[in-house]
Amino acid sequence: MRRRLINSTLAVVLVVIAVFGLSLVVVETRSIEATAQDRLQSEAARLVAVVESRLVAGESVTAETMRTSVPGERYVLIQLAGEDLFTLGNEPEGDVVAATETGGHGETVTVQQARSALWDEVSRTLAIITAVALLAIAAAVLLAVRQARRVSAPLTDLAETAERLGRGDPRPRNRRYGVAELDRVADVLESSAERIARMITAERRLAADASHQLRTPLTALSMRLEEIIETEDPETVKEEAAIALAQVERLTDVVQRLLTNSRDPFLGSAVGFDLDEVVLQQMEEWRPAYRAEGRPLVHSGKPGLRAVGTPGAVAQVLATLVENSLMHGDGAVALRTRTAGNQVVVEVTDGGKGVPPELGSRVFERAVSGRNSTGLGLAVARDLAEADGGRLELLQLVPPVFALFLSREAD
Repeated sequence: MRRRLINSTLAVVLVVIAVFGLSLVVVETRSIEATAQDRLQSEAARLVAVVESRLVAGESVTAETMRTSVPGERYVLIQLAGEDLFTLGNEPEGDVVAATETGGHGETVTVQQARSALWDEVSRTLAIITAVALLAIAAAVLLAVRQARRVSAPLTDLAETAERLGRGDPRPRNRRYGVAELDRVADVLESSAERIARMITAERRLAADASHQLRTPLTALSMRLEEIIETEDPETVKEEAAIALAQVERLTDVVQRLLTNSRDPFLGSAVGFDLDEVVLQQMEEWRPAYRAEGRPLVHSGKPGLRAVGTPGAVAQVLATLVENSLMHGDGAVALRTRTAGNQVVVEVTDGGKGVPPELGSRVFERAVSGRNSTGLGLAVARDLAEADGGRLELLQLVPPVFALFLSREAD
C-alpha cells in the first residue's frame, strides 16, 4: 500500500509538472524570440537615425564611419539611396533573425542575428525550468513517503491489533492516529477487545467455578455410590440410589445455575420453598463425610420457615459452607435457622479457630484463602446468594459464623 500511495502521488506531480513545464517552455521560447526581435528592431531604428543625422550634416556614410555605431555581435546591411549596399560585422551562419527600418532619405538598415544565439538563451531557461521541476519532484517524493508512512503505519498497527485479537490477546492499546477514519477503526477494535476480554473472563470464571462447585456434589455422589456397593440390603440400595438420583438432579441444577450466572448474573428463577427441606437435605448428604471424620453435624432453630429463592442455589451455598467447616474447621458443625425482620437466616458455625483477622471480609474475594485452598468457594457462594436476591456474610470471626440471608415468603 505504501508503494501505491507513493506512485500515485508521484504520478499526479509528474502530470502537473509535465503540463505546466511544457507550457512554460513554449511561453518562454516565444517570449525570448519576441524580445530578440524587439531588440533588433530598436537597433535598426537607432542606426537609421544615425544615418539620417549624418546625411543631414553632410557627412559621409560608409562602413568606416558607421563601424563605431554597430555592436560587434550584429550583422548590419545599409543601403543608401542610389548607392551600393555595404555591410558591417560578420555574417551569421544558418537561420537568422532580422529587423529592417527605412529612413526618410531612402536609406534602409537591416540588422541580423543568428537564431542559434536565441536557442542558447532558450536552453538556459529550459535548464532552470528542469532544475525547478526536479526539485519539485524531490519534494513530492519526500512528501509522498511521509504521507504514505502516516497512512500505512496506522493501518499496519491496526492489522497487528486485529491479529492479536484473533490470537485471543484482547489487551487494549488505546492508540489514536489523528485521522478520523483510522481512529474510528481503532475505537471499533477497542470495543471488540473489551467484549472479547469480558467473554474470555466469563469463560475462565465459569470453568473455575464449575470445577470448584461440581467437586462437592460429585464427592457426595461418590460416597453414596460407595455405600451402595458395600451394602447387600436391597432396601438400603434403593434408599441410597434414590438419594444419589436426587444428588444427580441437584448436580444438573448446579450446572444450569452456573451457566445462567455466566450469561446474566442477575437472571434467576426465585420461588417460595421450605427452608428446612433444603437444610435437612444437605445434612443428609454430608452426614457420612462427617461421620467418617468423627465430627457431629447438627441442626437447630425455628422450624417451618419458608424463603424466596432458588432451592438449588441455596443448597449449593450451604454445601460450600458445610464443606468449608469440614475441611478448615473443627468440632461440631451447627446449622441454625432463624428470622431477622422480613428475612430468614441460615447460620453455619463450627468450633474451629475461625477466620484469621487479617482476612476479615476479604474472605469472600476470589483467590483469597487462609488455608491454601483455591479461594473460589465462598466467592462463588456469595455470587449465587446475590443472584437469588440474598446475601452471604461473615458475622463472627472466632468461632466462625457465616450467615445466609434470604427473603422471607409472605404468608
